[in-house]
Amino acid sequence: MVFLNNASRNTHLRPYSSSNTNAIINAAAEPPPPTQSHPNGSLAGKSIAIKDNILTTATPTTAASRALHNYPSPFPATVITLLQQHGAYISSKTNLDEFGMGSHTQSSFHGPAISPFSRNGVPLTPGGSSGGSAVAVAEGKAWAALGTDTGGSVRLPAAYCGVVGFKPSYGCVSRWGVVAYANSMDTVGVLARTVGDARKVFGVLDVYDERDPTSLLPSVRQRIRSKRSSTAGRGKKMRIGVPTSYLTTSISPAVRAAYASTLTRLQAAGHTLIPIGLPTSKLALSTYYILAPAEASSNLAKYDGIRYGYRTSGPDARPKEDPPLPFYAATRGEAFGDEVRRRILLGAYTLSSEAMHNYFIQAQKIRRLVSRDFDAVFALPHPLHEDTAQRPAPLPSDENKEDGKGKVDIILTPTTPTLPPTLSEIAQQSALEHYMNDVFTVPASLACLPALSVPVPLPAEVREGMEEGDVSTVGVQVIGQLGDDEGVLGAGEVVEGLW
Repeated sequence: MVFLNNASRNTHLRPYSSSNTNAIINAAAEPPPPTQSHPNGSLAGKSIAIKDNILTTATPTTAASRALHNYPSPFPATVITLLQQHGAYISSKTNLDEFGMGSHTQSSFHGPAISPFSRNGVPLTPGGSSGGSAVAVAEGKAWAALGTDTGGSVRLPAAYCGVVGFKPSYGCVSRWGVVAYANSMDTVGVLARTVGDARKVFGVLDVYDERDPTSLLPSVRQRIRSKRSSTAGRGKKMRIGVPTSYLTTSISPAVRAAYASTLTRLQAAGHTLIPIGLPTSKLALSTYYILAPAEASSNLAKYDGIRYGYRTSGPDARPKEDPPLPFYAATRGEAFGDEVRRRILLGAYTLSSEAMHNYFIQAQKIRRLVSRDFDAVFALPHPLHEDTAQRPAPLPSDENKEDGKGKVDIILTPTTPTLPPTLSEIAQQSALEHYMNDVFTVPASLACLPALSVPVPLPAEVREGMEEGDVSTVGVQVIGQLGDDEGVLGAGEVVEGLW
């Protein structure tokens, strides 16, 4: 594997493997010299690991795919520039599911990532697709890390590795320089050991970028600040929504016990628990797996082996194969892994003239209903609605009160339905079973809402009988209204301080 040198930092790069994982693809040999470390920056001297689908100039950006093997980017992503301007240094590039498509970081061209935890001697999955970033933070290889979250790819590995994972509101953080998976949902997120650390990184990244057409305009950001909730966290009592539709039989007893314990402690601390209905959320997972592959099939069409990236061997017209394939088909067939090919085919079908109306258009309508469900329960109005007259009323099937008394500041759910499975267990699962891991994280992604996974300890009765090397925490997810990122982080600090 070839690595590049960044002359401006005079930093040499070398391959690096974590003690028991393939989570870190490569790492800087040493921090930048003190003269370049921006001693007055808010992140001065902090080491940040970067998911390998975010462009850096010091190392190749491969998106864990053969299609981009050793691809040298001519420019860094905006988030990389912002981190360095505030004194942070990029310590490593981390492993991921190929092009961010997966839930366990097992589909990487570089090999699978492995959790620092194990069960009965078998390693656990670190979650995905930002599994390498989560492991880097969990093992102390980085102070914090950046990942990308399309349907839960920051929150899921954070929950499985016992760290904090924050997905900001869509549009708050620039996507310029991020390898695209599904443009309408891709969000750069933060993984850290504490909510406070995640807040520091987010504070640096939460700026308008004119190069990103999806970046929230300064006028919109000002409107959000004027409407932002001041009720969540910071010592004030919260009205916490508990979605009854999420409390399904698919939640494992261990996750259910940790979630119930968290709710009990919040109530004992004086916060109010309010049952809410999010009826369309049960359709969110299937909706996501129509929309995201459709966008992915379009985004990945450019990886053709002609302009850059992997190129098949043999003559361009007809490679010598049996059966012979055109150059374009042979290149893409060899460059992409099984999961990426599966999603490209699924997306191409749902965008076809025969299926578009029955699948893609219907999924877009359901996505609007999912957003409407959330708007109906939050006390904070949607900041992009010009006036309260545009605020949607609760759906007829909704359980929420229409007099405003049922409105909530934040919503609290489990992050994942189960504890992390072992690698041998996920090897026996179908693709559909892998997709089910995202059942609690996808709704917030479809609605573009900020969401935070906070680790909470397993109750003592659950931990009894578990091995020392097994996980000791479960992720609980805090969801807030669009733009209320500070409210979500404040609520996360409240949850974090319960123990």
